[in-house]
Amino acid sequence: MNNIYNFLGLAFRANKVITGESVLKGIRSKRVDLVIIASDASENTKKKYIDKCQFYHVDYLILEDSTHLSNAIGKANRMVFGITDRGFSKTLKDKVRRLTNG
Repeated sequence: MNNIYNFLGLAFRANKVITGESVLKGIRSKRVDLVIIASDASENTKKKYIDKCQFYHVDYLILEDSTHLSNAIGKANRMVFGITDRGFSKTLKDKVRRLTNG
């Protein structure tokens, strides 16, 4: 899992990660390729972002708690992250898939 956090931090430093309400705008404008939602986000928040992702056909992942995800990018209390680069989002999905499949 540490590998995923390091990669998320790298994507953030490359200016390819947006957070918060700007993720919704990014989904609507097709700028976001992948949405990451913290597992400890409220049910309302999860539903809002999952519904928006499904409507606009954007992939999403629900990962760990917000503390680890927020620390990965050096910001506090972030629940939702949008990856705006196709290459970063593909690599991140592959890393998560490998981690969950063994």
